[in-house]
Amino acid sequence: MSRRTWLSSREALALLDVRPQTLYANVSRKRIRVKPDPDDPRRSLYHVGDVHRLATRGRGRPNNERVAAESIAWGNPILASGISTVAHGRLWYRGEDAVHLAERESLETVAALLWQSAPIPFCANTCRRVRRADALTALDAAYDLLASRAARDPPMYGRALSLLQAEAAELFTDLSDALIAAIERKTSARRKRPGKQRAQREPATAQLHVRLACAWRRPGAADLIRRALVLLADHELNASTFAARVAASTGAPLSACTLAAFATLSGPLHGAAALAILGLVDAANRGGAESAIADSLARGHRIPAFGHPLYPDGDVRALALLGSLNPPPVFKDLWANAEHLIGEPPNVDFALAALAVTARLPTDAPFVLFALARSVGWIAHALEQSQSAGLIRPRARYVGPPIPAPRPRSTST
Repeated sequence: MSRRTWLSSREALALLDVRPQTLYANVSRKRIRVKPDPDDPRRSLYHVGDVHRLATRGRGRPNNERVAAESIAWGNPILASGISTVAHGRLWYRGEDAVHLAERESLETVAALLWQSAPIPFCANTCRRVRRADALTALDAAYDLLASRAARDPPMYGRALSLLQAEAAELFTDLSDALIAAIERKTSARRKRPGKQRAQREPATAQLHVRLACAWRRPGAADLIRRALVLLADHELNASTFAARVAASTGAPLSACTLAAFATLSGPLHGAAALAILGLVDAANRGGAESAIADSLARGHRIPAFGHPLYPDGDVRALALLGSLNPPPVFKDLWANAEHLIGEPPNVDFALAALAVTARLPTDAPFVLFALARSVGWIAHALEQSQSAGLIRPRARYVGPPIPAPRPRSTST
């Protein structure tokens, strides 16, 4: 079993250099997460990040430095927010269980909840069009739209929340229009055949999940898309959300905050993580799931889309989404073998990849869904940050060449 995320009691005790009673006390005080060992249910495994954090604390690092270092990487909360949190193994949007919301609500409804605004229909905007009509991908279109707006939109600083909420609805409408237009162009170019009629568009007043399903020409996938959008709308203070809040703390335009978040999301360890599992799916289709995982581990590669530090018992978003679809057998085989070989359940990136393959969506669909849904959360955090005074400006712990001591000042007589 991989020990990248979970440690045996022997390993945890060795790192902490404490007696077993102290380890168990830290577990009971919720300082260390614990779960049963799938290979031996009589034994327990301890979360490596929690153990390392306590071990570092015991080595006498100065208190303020220690707290800052712990907070920046899955540690203690560093910002006050009323938007979302992960508690008791569940994801909550302003006190509402996100999984329960995904059973019945749309992204439009969740946006009103997170923005604390009246319900706003995100209808297609027929007056404004994407500046680059020839954008090749959805990512191109999003960057182009956000950059052009960021260059001309007014800053958030000093403006009333009601005005910013109205601008948020306009911005999100423009962004969704740009992405859907890019999807439609790509879909039409890929499916042009003699005698083939163009698919009929949904009306501009249709909800976003319906418009996306229509753009991908998979109308039957609309409800699955709706569920995914709701489950991905926000996730506390992740990397892209933090980028949006930092930009918002400077008073930057709302579109610039969203652009900062979008750029952060594009990294392979964040919004693009769902693509990584597709390579493992291909390997599993060729030689079996167990062999694909074992070969990847033997090469020293981390198995993507499994495990999540905030969900030691399993990512509830993944379980909710996977429970609403019937993915191909290869995904079920990967799930079973990954839990056996690395001891981790699938996360939402795995579920997004499974959704894309099950519904026969293009390979960039997981990123599009992630980006559109999370834009709602980014905007919510930017709005919240704009109402808070102060710039987000952390300090760095300097580890460069020694700084020479200042020379004593000469005194004149």
